[in-house]
Amino acid sequence: MQEGISETIVKDCESIVIGEFAEMQNQLKTIQLKHILLLDTLRRLETEKIELETTVVDETKGRDSCCGQGNRRFSDFYSVMSEGSASDSDGDNGSRYGVDVETDDEDGIFFDTNDFLSAESLRSASYRSRDNPMYAYSPWTNEKETSFSGHLREVGIDVNAIEFPYINRRDNLPEPKEKEKPVGLWSIIKDNIGKDLSGVCLPVYFNEPLSSLQKCFEDLEYSNLVDGALEWGKQGNDLMRILNVAAFAVSGYASTEGRQCKPFNPLLGETYEADYPDKGLRFFSEKVSHHPMVVACHCEGRGWNFWADSNLKGKFWGRSIQLDPVGVLTLQFEDGETFQWSKVTTSIYNIIIGKIYCDHYGTMRIKGSGTYSCKLKFKEQSIIDRNPHQVHGFVQDNRTGEKVAVLLGKWDEAMYYVMGDPTTKPKGYDPMTEAVLLWERDKSVTKTRYNLTPFAISLNELTPGLRDKLPPTDSRLRPDQRHLENGEYELANAEKLRLEQLQRQARKLQDRGWQPRWFRKDEEGCYSYKGGYWEAREKHNWEEIPDIFGQPCDFPTCVSEE
Repeated sequence: MQEGISETIVKDCESIVIGEFAEMQNQLKTIQLKHILLLDTLRRLETEKIELETTVVDETKGRDSCCGQGNRRFSDFYSVMSEGSASDSDGDNGSRYGVDVETDDEDGIFFDTNDFLSAESLRSASYRSRDNPMYAYSPWTNEKETSFSGHLREVGIDVNAIEFPYINRRDNLPEPKEKEKPVGLWSIIKDNIGKDLSGVCLPVYFNEPLSSLQKCFEDLEYSNLVDGALEWGKQGNDLMRILNVAAFAVSGYASTEGRQCKPFNPLLGETYEADYPDKGLRFFSEKVSHHPMVVACHCEGRGWNFWADSNLKGKFWGRSIQLDPVGVLTLQFEDGETFQWSKVTTSIYNIIIGKIYCDHYGTMRIKGSGTYSCKLKFKEQSIIDRNPHQVHGFVQDNRTGEKVAVLLGKWDEAMYYVMGDPTTKPKGYDPMTEAVLLWERDKSVTKTRYNLTPFAISLNELTPGLRDKLPPTDSRLRPDQRHLENGEYELANAEKLRLEQLQRQARKLQDRGWQPRWFRKDEEGCYSYKGGYWEAREKHNWEEIPDIFGQPCDFPTCVSEE
């Protein structure tokens, strides 16, 4: 005991400290109680939101059944057709990586497709697409007697049939070997509100057994539309060509419906190949930059090429995640005609409480180098929207500015078109009387908890013959992704952690001059395929390709262009 300090004073000090500590404990209990009350409030609001949606929909249906919708549906359709130019000026479209700035006067331009796209209208439009070759075609219909070449022959045009060999591909994933362990998403990302999510490490339970490189190939599931566009162009029908290109651009979103898990973020230098003779395609993609994360791809079809480089800027806003695409998609036909467009914004909602769902919204402008361009508007879904996922737009003549056709439908169901400019029609004209089915989503039932389409299920298949041909960088050889597909969750998590630790070297490698092996970057910052992959695959020449999924290895700091 220090001289001069009595025992009474020491006890008083202890009492003060104990009192302050007790007060802090009470404050912590109060904060904990507030947190519990907040969660209860969020759950109650979610319940009230669902009840509100149900009430509004019921009341609206009742009001519509009494009052009718006839006048409103036609006036709203005309407001769609009075929208601005499809090939707006360069200033309106912004830079290559710019984002379209939509004005308030573009809100509310969508008519109700429950009225326009009624069951009777859809059936008649579908029949017209099969029975009348002057309207449309479906080269990959389930009806074998109906083919694109058959349609053209009916109108006196002779072309070779589009025929591809049959390939037997798997239609389900392996049975899981372990039971999943639920993990609270909120506990992981609550400290990242408003931040870029690319650096947030999530357990493997939030992933689907596909990489972003493979997701790029999903955009080509309905490549038959491009095959058809090629044939229409050969016959001089440029309008049908761009209509099919527009349907192809929309169809890339169909597989996202019901997908609640994120793809794996590829490692720097990771690649993916897809040789699909049954679709007439050879596709290749590579992660070409780690920061920013950029994926480049190139696809060879029969008479056309498709390429793109893309990056997603993700932000977490509490109950939703917003993904803004950065990059341009290019489609070029063998006759030289080129179409370019950028993707729209994607948001994922109710990631904390409620049923998770995604939505795509914004304006997509498809710029054609030839006669026509197209403008499509993806409608943003509201909480009381009884008819979501709508897409409407028009085709415009690049020379005269005239609107020559209308497109309408849903990105997860089907797209239709109407020839001409309906705003010039008499009052009361119903455009659905002439609407023709252009594209319809494959209705095959999925068999996985990831809600993968049959096409997506085939993307990560690894047969013994294929394994021997792949480079060590292919996504199919990624161990954490393969363990997840097999339902080996503990092994998948361990491998994911190991690979993420290796990936931390990627930015240093990139700063030291690392270059992608199969793509080159031009002066405008775009990545293009420089060739050589399929030739190296034929020779099985992977000597200079590092084993990025194995133990730590030395990446080449610079790869000379061949």
